[in-house]
Formats: sequence, structure tokens, C-alpha cells
Amino acid sequence: MKIILIGYMGSGKSSVGRELAARLGVRFIDLDAEIEIQENVSISKIFSEKGEIFFRKLENFVLQRILQLDENYVLATGGGTPCYGNAMEIIIGQKDAISIYLKTSVDRLIARLVTEKDNRPLLAHLKNEAELNEFVRKHLFERSYFYNQAGIKVENEGSVSDTVEKITSLLF
Repeated sequence: MKIILIGYMGSGKSSVGRELAARLGVRFIDLDAEIEIQENVSISKIFSEKGEIFFRKLENFVLQRILQLDENYVLATGGGTPCYGNAMEIIIGQKDAISIYLKTSVDRLIARLVTEKDNRPLLAHLKNEAELNEFVRKHLFERSYFYNQAGIKVENEGSVSDTVEKITSLLF
């Protein structure tokens, strides 16, 4: 089984994905890390030097390559992955995969993102927590159409272990 985690940045896709993969005894793949390995440069640098459009095309290409792997794994996508091009269509069209939306409250997202703002290309320009709050609320509203197409939706307000437990109880 291929498990594809989607959700807004800061929703815990990588943390939940690592623990879920360990619990299931399968490989964990982080889409952003795979992109950085392929390009031999950070996501931030790709955004600053080549722009978001280049990044989104590259992200879609790497996503499709990973989805073609003939093995079981847990994949943590980027926050914007399902929202560009035909990515969500490809994700939900996978026969041997299940998509899971880690649904996280705006307040929880902001609490996580306020300390990581400078390391996230889409947030680095924001000057304070009020701007971050407004940006996240608007952005999440725009992206929720794509996220809500996931096969499973999991409220992600507790610990990583709690979320992994919720996911495994829904899958098995």
C-alpha cells in the first residue's frame, strides 16, 4: 500500500509520515527531500533562483516518478503539491494508494509556522504574526478544495502518535 499524506505546510506530514512508516514497516519518502536530492540544492534556493513555476513543474515530475515505484511506502508531499497542475488528480487516481489529508486548525498551523517562517519560501516575506495569520487563513481556504478530495481526512490536533493511531485504525 502507498500512503500519500497531504495537508498545509506545518500540518505534520513529515513527522506523522516518519512514525507511520516505521509503525507499518515501510519506507518513508519526503517529496521535498527527494526534490532537493535530485537538484542538489534547497527548496528555498530553487524558489529564489528559478521561481515557483519551475518548482511546481519539478515537484509534479518527481511526484509522478515516486508514484510509479513498485513498493509500499508513506509519502509526505509538500503543502502545495496537490494544488498545482494535475497532481491531485494523479494522487487520487492511483489504484494502489490512499490519500490522507492531515486536517490541522489554523491556530495550530500558525503556532508551528511562526518559528519556521524564515525557512519557508512562501512565508519568508511576512513581517509579523498578524500577516502570517491572514496569509495562512486565506491560503488554506484556497487550498482546502484540493485537500478535501483526499480519500481519508484525519483531524490532526494531538500528538504525532495520536495522529498515527487514528490513521492506522482507519486503514486496518
